[in-house]
Amino acid sequence: MELEVIELSDTYARFVMSDVSTAFANALRRIMIAEVPKIAIDEVNIYENTSVVYDEQLALRLGLIPLKTDLESYVLRSECKCENGCPSCQVSLTLSVEGPKVVYSSDLVSSDKKIVPAHGKIPIVKLTEGQKLVLEAIARLELGREHAKWQTVVACGYKNMPKVKVADSCNACGKCADACPRGVFLMKEKAVVKNQIDCSFCMLCEKECGVGAIKVEKDRRAFVFTFETDGSLPAKEVLTIAAEALGEKAKKFKESLEKNA
Repeated sequence: MELEVIELSDTYARFVMSDVSTAFANALRRIMIAEVPKIAIDEVNIYENTSVVYDEQLALRLGLIPLKTDLESYVLRSECKCENGCPSCQVSLTLSVEGPKVVYSSDLVSSDKKIVPAHGKIPIVKLTEGQKLVLEAIARLELGREHAKWQTVVACGYKNMPKVKVADSCNACGKCADACPRGVFLMKEKAVVKNQIDCSFCMLCEKECGVGAIKVEKDRRAFVFTFETDGSLPAKEVLTIAAEALGEKAKKFKESLEKNA
């Protein structure tokens, strides 16, 4: 397998995987969504709420606020030896505000400076004059398969690597470039493919070419993979954890086969 990184930032990654099957690409996608752990608010103790939003709705909103996650300092709740929660498996965030004001995620005060909202401008509730909100939120480390609030990846997908070819019969009419919505072609003496990775397989270039010089195919063993995180973990770390989890599952499956052979 070969990996070529096209774009990488804290919350976004785009890369090309070559010499792999569709099943492998889909397995990686599923593990990125379901098997990468992150910290999210799981329990909310509301002591005072005179806003117009119900307690249950507030708890739901708080649970979906992405929190910066420190995987070295915390363990999964299911793996912790404590009975009722401890500093190794959970962190407390408090909120005590009074209107008039808009309450944002940045108003949450964490007991661990490393576990804070990934984005400070997420609105929680609008308080008017005299309204108050006092609560404690308990955040825990868990896997995305348990609930959407523990999913680090908010968008994840892949497509076959496009293979766009221009034959020598091209007469440089420019119809393919005009029809292409992704700007794949550059017109010179004939049409030139400048960024075939952006091809969406709409096939408009083939249809518009009057001399049949354009051919769009798929590389069945290569995939353009794109995903975006909610900011709780860096994109590179998410991909690394997913790859390790996939390898571990394959190893356990192999051991099971050998044991039962």
